Amino acid sequence: MSVLNVNLTRIESINMKKSLNTAKRGHKLLKDKLDELIKKLLELVEQNQVLRKDTDKLLEEAYQNFMLAKAVMGEAAITEAFIIPKTSASVELGETSVMSVKIPEFKLSKNTNNSDKILYGFAYTTSELDLATEKFSEAANALVQLAENEKAIELISNEIEKTRRRVNAIENVTIPNYIDTIKYIGMKLSEDERASTSRLMKVKDMILENKKA
Repeated sequence: MSVLNVNLTRIESINMKKSLNTAKRGHKLLKDKLDELIKKLLELVEQNQVLRKDTDKLLEEAYQNFMLAKAVMGEAAITEAFIIPKTSASVELGETSVMSVKIPEFKLSKNTNNSDKILYGFAYTTSELDLATEKFSEAANALVQLAENEKAIELISNEIEKTRRRVNAIENVTIPNYIDTIKYIGMKLSEDERASTSRLMKVKDMILENKKA
Protein backbone atom coordinates (compact mmCIF):
# COMPACT_ATOMS: atom_id res chain seq x y z
CA MET A 1 0.00 0.00 0.00
CA SER A 2 1.33 3.44 -1.01
CA VAL A 3 -0.26 6.23 1.02
CA LEU A 4 0.18 9.95 0.40
CA ASN A 5 1.23 12.22 3.23
CA VAL A 6 -2.08 13.96 3.99
CA ASN A 7 -4.21 14.84 6.98
CA LEU A 8 -6.42 11.95 8.07
CA THR A 9 -9.71 13.87 8.01
CA ARG A 10 -13.04 13.53 6.24
CA ILE A 11 -12.37 16.76 4.32
CA GLU A 12 -9.08 15.31 3.06
CA SER A 13 -10.88 12.11 2.08
CA ILE A 14 -13.36 14.15 0.03
CA ASN A 15 -10.48 16.04 -1.62
CA MET A 16 -8.73 12.76 -2.42
CA LYS A 17 -11.88 11.41 -4.06
CA LYS A 18 -12.12 14.55 -6.20
CA SER A 19 -8.47 14.19 -7.17
CA LEU A 20 -9.06 10.52 -8.01
CA ASN A 21 -11.94 11.42 -10.32
CA THR A 22 -9.81 14.10 -11.98
CA ALA A 23 -6.96 11.62 -12.46
CA LYS A 24 -9.33 9.08 -14.02
CA ARG A 25 -10.69 11.69 -16.44
CA GLY A 26 -7.17 12.79 -17.30
CA HIS A 27 -6.14 9.18 -17.84
CA LYS A 28 -9.03 8.61 -20.26
CA LEU A 29 -8.23 11.79 -22.21
CA LEU A 30 -4.55 10.86 -22.48
CA LYS A 31 -5.44 7.30 -23.48
CA ASP A 32 -7.72 8.61 -26.22
CA LYS A 33 -4.96 10.96 -27.36
CA LEU A 34 -2.48 8.08 -27.38
CA ASP A 35 -4.81 5.97 -29.52
CA GLU A 36 -5.28 8.81 -32.02
CA LEU A 37 -1.53 9.49 -32.17
CA ILE A 38 -0.81 5.82 -32.86
CA LYS A 39 -3.48 5.80 -35.57
CA LYS A 40 -1.95 8.91 -37.16
CA LEU A 41 1.54 7.43 -36.93
CA LEU A 42 0.45 4.29 -38.77
CA GLU A 43 -1.07 6.46 -41.52
CA LEU A 44 2.16 8.45 -41.84
CA VAL A 45 4.30 5.30 -41.95
CA GLU A 46 2.11 3.92 -44.73
CA GLN A 47 2.39 7.21 -46.63
CA ASN A 48 6.14 7.22 -46.06
CA GLN A 49 6.52 3.83 -47.74
CA VAL A 50 4.68 5.08 -50.83
CA LEU A 51 6.58 8.39 -50.91
CA ARG A 52 9.96 6.69 -50.55
CA LYS A 53 9.14 4.20 -53.30
CA ASP A 54 7.98 6.98 -55.66
CA THR A 55 11.01 9.15 -54.84
CA ASP A 56 13.45 6.30 -55.45
CA LYS A 57 11.77 5.56 -58.77
CA LEU A 58 11.94 9.20 -59.89
CA LEU A 59 15.61 9.47 -58.94
CA GLU A 60 16.43 6.20 -60.68
CA GLU A 61 14.69 7.32 -63.88
CA ALA A 62 16.35 10.74 -63.70
CA TYR A 63 19.85 9.28 -63.31
CA GLN A 64 19.26 6.75 -66.08
CA ASN A 65 18.22 9.47 -68.52
CA PHE A 66 21.03 11.72 -67.39
CA MET A 67 23.63 9.00 -67.96
CA LEU A 68 22.17 8.32 -71.42
CA ALA A 69 22.32 12.03 -72.25
CA LYS A 70 25.88 12.22 -70.97
CA ALA A 71 26.88 9.23 -73.11
CA VAL A 72 25.37 10.81 -76.24
CA MET A 73 26.31 14.47 -75.65
CA GLY A 74 29.53 14.11 -73.73
CA GLU A 75 30.43 15.58 -70.38
CA ALA A 76 31.58 18.93 -71.79
CA ALA A 77 28.24 19.56 -73.52
CA ILE A 78 26.35 18.63 -70.34
CA THR A 79 28.47 21.03 -68.30
CA GLU A 80 27.94 23.82 -70.85
CA ALA A 81 24.17 23.30 -70.84
CA PHE A 82 23.98 23.89 -67.08
CA ILE A 83 26.93 26.26 -66.58
CA ILE A 84 24.70 29.26 -65.88
CA PRO A 85 21.86 28.47 -63.45
CA LYS A 86 18.57 29.91 -64.64
CA THR A 87 16.51 28.87 -61.67
CA SER A 88 16.81 28.80 -57.90
CA ALA A 89 14.88 26.88 -55.30
CA SER A 90 14.04 27.40 -51.65
CA VAL A 91 11.99 25.55 -49.08
CA GLU A 92 9.22 27.51 -47.38
CA LEU A 93 8.47 26.43 -43.82
CA GLY A 94 4.95 26.32 -42.41
CA GLU A 95 3.35 24.59 -39.48
CA THR A 96 0.29 22.53 -38.66
CA SER A 97 -0.97 20.79 -35.52
CA VAL A 98 -1.84 17.12 -35.02
CA MET A 99 -3.29 16.29 -31.58
CA SER A 100 -1.47 19.33 -30.10
CA VAL A 101 1.79 18.26 -31.77
CA LYS A 102 3.31 21.01 -33.93
CA ILE A 103 4.30 19.52 -37.28
CA PRO A 104 6.37 21.49 -39.83
CA GLU A 105 5.13 21.79 -43.39
CA PHE A 106 7.68 22.08 -46.22
CA LYS A 107 6.96 23.63 -49.61
CA LEU A 108 9.47 23.76 -52.46
CA SER A 109 9.45 27.14 -54.16
CA LYS A 110 11.19 27.59 -57.52
CA ASN A 111 12.19 30.92 -59.01
CA THR A 112 13.18 31.13 -62.66
CA ASN A 113 13.84 33.78 -65.24
CA ASN A 114 12.53 31.51 -67.97
CA SER A 115 8.93 30.49 -68.47
CA ASP A 116 9.95 27.32 -70.29
CA LYS A 117 10.11 24.02 -68.45
CA ILE A 118 13.56 23.29 -69.90
CA LEU A 119 15.98 25.83 -68.49
CA TYR A 120 18.73 25.64 -71.08
CA GLY A 121 19.16 26.00 -74.79
CA PHE A 122 18.13 22.74 -76.41
CA ALA A 123 19.73 23.07 -79.84
CA TYR A 124 22.48 20.66 -78.89
CA THR A 125 20.74 18.69 -76.14
CA THR A 126 18.92 15.40 -76.27
CA SER A 127 15.46 14.31 -75.25
CA GLU A 128 17.09 12.16 -72.55
CA LEU A 129 18.49 15.30 -70.93
CA ASP A 130 15.09 16.99 -71.13
CA LEU A 131 13.47 13.99 -69.46
CA ALA A 132 16.22 13.75 -66.84
CA THR A 133 15.73 17.41 -65.94
CA GLU A 134 11.99 16.93 -65.63
CA LYS A 135 12.43 13.83 -63.45
CA PHE A 136 14.96 15.57 -61.21
CA SER A 137 12.47 18.41 -60.74
CA GLU A 138 9.73 15.95 -59.78
CA ALA A 139 12.16 14.15 -57.48
CA ALA A 140 12.99 17.41 -55.71
CA ASN A 141 9.31 17.90 -54.88
CA ALA A 142 9.03 14.29 -53.75
CA LEU A 143 12.12 14.63 -51.53
CA VAL A 144 10.63 17.67 -49.80
CA GLN A 145 7.36 15.80 -49.20
CA LEU A 146 9.33 12.81 -47.91
CA ALA A 147 11.31 15.03 -45.52
CA GLU A 148 8.08 16.57 -44.21
CA ASN A 149 6.54 13.14 -43.70
CA GLU A 150 9.57 11.70 -41.92
CA LYS A 151 9.83 14.73 -39.61
CA ALA A 152 6.15 14.28 -38.72
CA ILE A 153 6.81 10.61 -37.94
CA GLU A 154 9.71 11.57 -35.68
CA LEU A 155 7.75 14.21 -33.76
CA ILE A 156 4.62 12.09 -33.36
CA SER A 157 6.72 9.10 -32.25
CA ASN A 158 8.29 11.29 -29.55
CA GLU A 159 4.86 12.52 -28.45
CA ILE A 160 3.56 8.94 -28.32
CA GLU A 161 6.43 7.96 -26.01
CA LYS A 162 5.82 10.95 -23.71
CA THR A 163 2.06 10.36 -23.65
CA ARG A 164 2.54 6.64 -22.96
CA ARG A 165 4.79 7.45 -19.98
CA ARG A 166 2.17 9.84 -18.60
CA VAL A 167 -0.62 7.30 -19.09
CA ASN A 168 1.42 4.61 -17.33
CA ALA A 169 2.33 6.98 -14.47
CA ILE A 170 -1.31 7.92 -13.85
CA GLU A 171 -2.50 4.32 -14.25
CA ASN A 172 0.19 2.62 -12.16
CA VAL A 173 1.16 5.32 -9.64
CA THR A 174 -1.22 8.27 -9.29
CA ILE A 175 -4.55 6.44 -9.31
CA PRO A 176 -3.38 3.57 -7.01
CA ASN A 177 -1.91 6.14 -4.58
CA TYR A 178 -5.21 8.00 -4.39
CA ILE A 179 -7.15 4.75 -3.92
CA ASP A 180 -4.79 3.53 -1.19
CA THR A 181 -4.88 6.91 0.55
CA ILE A 182 -8.69 7.05 0.48
CA LYS A 183 -8.88 3.52 1.90
CA TYR A 184 -6.32 4.35 4.60
CA ILE A 185 -8.13 7.54 5.64
CA GLY A 186 -11.43 5.63 5.76
CA MET A 187 -9.82 2.88 7.87
CA LYS A 188 -8.32 5.39 10.32
CA LEU A 189 -11.57 7.34 10.56
CA SER A 190 -13.43 4.09 11.31
CA GLU A 191 -10.88 3.19 13.99
CA ASP A 192 -11.20 6.66 15.54
CA GLU A 193 -15.00 6.39 15.42
CA ARG A 194 -14.92 2.99 17.14
CA ALA A 195 -12.49 4.32 19.77
CA SER A 196 -14.68 7.35 20.33
CA THR A 197 -17.79 5.15 20.68
CA SER A 198 -15.94 2.91 23.12
CA ARG A 199 -14.93 5.91 25.24
CA LEU A 200 -18.48 7.22 25.24
CA MET A 201 -19.80 3.83 26.36
CA LYS A 202 -17.27 3.74 29.20
CA VAL A 203 -18.26 7.25 30.27
CA LYS A 204 -21.93 6.27 30.15
CA ASP A 205 -21.24 3.17 32.27
CA MET A 206 -19.33 5.26 34.80
CA ILE A 207 -22.22 7.75 35.04
CA LEU A 208 -24.72 4.94 35.58
CA GLU A 209 -22.54 3.37 38.29
CA ASN A 210 -22.21 6.75 40.05
CA LYS A 211 -26.00 7.17 39.99
CA LYS A 212 -26.47 3.73 41.56
CA ALA A 213 -23.97 4.56 44.29
